[in-house]
Amino acid sequence: MGDQKGFLTVKRKVSGYRPVEERINDYSEVETMLSDEDRKLQASRCMDCGVPFCHWACPVSNVMPEWQDRLFRGDWVGAWAILQDTNPFPEFTGRVCPALCEASCVLGANDEPVTIRQNELAVIEKAFELGLVVPRPPKNRNGKKVAVIGAGPAGLSAAYYLNRSGFTVTVYEGDRKAGGYLRYGIPDFKLDKSFIDRRVRIMEAEGVVFKTKSRVGSAGYAFGTSAADSRIIDPKELETGFDLVLLTIGARDPRDLTVPGRDLSGIVQALDYLSLQNRTLGKEDNQVEPITAYGKRVVVIGGGDTGSDCVGTANRQGALSVTQIEVMPKPPEHRGDSAPWPLWPTVLKTSSSHAEGCERLWSINTKAFTGRDGKVASIKACRVDWKQENGRFVMNDISGSEFEIGADLVLLAMGFTHVVQRGVTADLGLELDQRGNIRTQGSFHTSNPKVWAAGDAKNGASLVVRAIAEGRAAAEAINKALITQEPASRGKQSG
Repeated sequence: MGDQKGFLTVKRKVSGYRPVEERINDYSEVETMLSDEDRKLQASRCMDCGVPFCHWACPVSNVMPEWQDRLFRGDWVGAWAILQDTNPFPEFTGRVCPALCEASCVLGANDEPVTIRQNELAVIEKAFELGLVVPRPPKNRNGKKVAVIGAGPAGLSAAYYLNRSGFTVTVYEGDRKAGGYLRYGIPDFKLDKSFIDRRVRIMEAEGVVFKTKSRVGSAGYAFGTSAADSRIIDPKELETGFDLVLLTIGARDPRDLTVPGRDLSGIVQALDYLSLQNRTLGKEDNQVEPITAYGKRVVVIGGGDTGSDCVGTANRQGALSVTQIEVMPKPPEHRGDSAPWPLWPTVLKTSSSHAEGCERLWSINTKAFTGRDGKVASIKACRVDWKQENGRFVMNDISGSEFEIGADLVLLAMGFTHVVQRGVTADLGLELDQRGNIRTQGSFHTSNPKVWAAGDAKNGASLVVRAIAEGRAAAEAINKALITQEPASRGKQSG
């Protein structure tokens, strides 16, 4: 390492955010960037630790110590060369990844971890600035064609690696633009969509064909408002026209509440809400109006990242008040004994959106919705107690703790159950596993020998970085199966 004692002399310094009073008035990215010199100093904190647990924790297996050292030395070209070997889209993970690597940073065992995520973002943006990220089409094609259905992070990753390996790749996307959850789920203030467009243009120049507004199957698989002018493609045509079809359609069947009053208007799934706002900002359809929180009492049910994104969006739309409720108990502020380093800790996460204004309530169970003239007016809820019984935690309502929360707009951000089972999944007759996702045969092979699945569609909803890793692993398995002619059962996931 360039400075083996940097972690002793340099304190952690995060990029920080634009002032609240400024950022809630627009949808521009909230996180700022450090100067190059400050970023080099932060990279100097990376220790010569011997066993880099950050690498172990990273789903895409980034080799952090090596590119951190290059960054510290000011070798942006070398840092980018090492980073792009393992991560095809650091401009995405550098913005939205929860940084599993930082939770496992050796320095974090008794000090504040290295700012790995922000360092990663600095490297890739500098690489674009220096003109290093340019189209690199394969020198030769191998004669094999693969259809990728779904242009989310897993599909983009698979297409990226398959194309680099010489496959002719066509990506089918039912929506108007590529990106999937990156484009239609994550707000612009966390990920500006111009960065997705920038990467798609490079992939197109490298030979990947994107066919948007091309919905595969009899019913849609995209969440939110789909493209009304999409053409419907029979999945059987892809089976016969390609050597292999890879499904990367995500797991977008939202978890719902079955309580009295659920049918009242003003109760909306979170991704429908976020998607409509993103579509409006992207000027994709002049006929689409966002679900507005202006002047309303907004209640977000669900305490995760999607719920936080709803909080930030509602504040920008001019909500009268924003309350976020979660049925689980409030997490501790510091790492507990149940998840010692280097495991991922369950700790209280306060996002930039929370800092913009939000009341947060934990251990709250929604019992019913009440309304007026067919519109939601309040939530009936109670407090709950969690106790461990027979090795698992059980929730019990606390008698006498009932209360109401006024609400004009309720956003359900409780996660997802499984892949959308109608549409292409049903049309291809694919078997499902016990969780309701696409069953694979120990790797990526579905019950249809011509069709594979990767990402959330087979694993359930997870992180963007895990979807990217899945896409890469699927591409490696496809390359082995179709080019080296290894038996399909051996094309197992490497990570």
